[in-house]
Amino acid sequence: MKEDKWIVEITPKSNLLEFNFKEIWKYRDLLMLFVKRDVITLYKQTILGPLWYLIQPLLTSVILTLIFNNIAGIEPADGINPFLFNLAGVTTWNYFKECLTATSDTFKKNEQIFGKVYFPRIIMPLSIVISNLLKFGIQFGIFIAFYLYFVFVEGDQIAPNATWVFFYPLIIIFMGMLGLGLGMIISSMVTKYRDLSFLVAFGVQLLMYISAVVFSIGLAKEKLPDYAWLVEYNPLAYLIETSRLMLIGSGDVTQFGLIYTGLFCVITLLIGILIFNKTEKSFIDTI
Repeated sequence: MKEDKWIVEITPKSNLLEFNFKEIWKYRDLLMLFVKRDVITLYKQTILGPLWYLIQPLLTSVILTLIFNNIAGIEPADGINPFLFNLAGVTTWNYFKECLTATSDTFKKNEQIFGKVYFPRIIMPLSIVISNLLKFGIQFGIFIAFYLYFVFVEGDQIAPNATWVFFYPLIIIFMGMLGLGLGMIISSMVTKYRDLSFLVAFGVQLLMYISAVVFSIGLAKEKLPDYAWLVEYNPLAYLIETSRLMLIGSGDVTQFGLIYTGLFCVITLLIGILIFNKTEKSFIDTI
């Protein structure tokens, strides 16, 4: 009797750290469809549409400048314009924030699709990380426009760090890895503890204030030495500080900080994949 040869055989993962690149590549068209969906549907029925990509970082930077720089009197180091200083931090931070908040609800938002059709589940959070690159690109273009304005119109002495600026894409990759890893961990926990989805939105706002978005790590050590460890051992703070050093030449980055941040991002992503793979086997029974 001739045995049937199946095109696809769906079996439980034998290795929890399995990241099947071959299968993901096979479903690349589906990945791109999800990316397109995330970009188009988000602001499809809004009046301003994609302009919200521009409005969000600009309004955030203006508010931070008014509150922290004008009212609280916190001045950036190296004579950098406060608005540009904040915009550099917010632009990089927004990419992490969007990746984290969107991937942290993966199982809950897509339970109907996951319950009916098979495809590599990790495609869903990957599509979010990729689609957010487009939003980041638009917001980074706004930063470049303001950078050129302050340099050529206002005459500010601002220059990117020539040694580091070409490594800026690596910072964005680390931001995506960290957002993806933490998002997959949280999304796996949300299948049992729904309250976490509400906590994430609140927690991200608090996390921004200890991630050196509106001040430098050096200023935190100077003004609040007893609590500076919250910033000093926060990998996001090193990513933000390094991005500002690359883009506007303002920041103090140590070798320890870079190594620590890189290892933290890689380990977080691996843990996220492990927990995500374990949860996808049984989440449909608990969601």
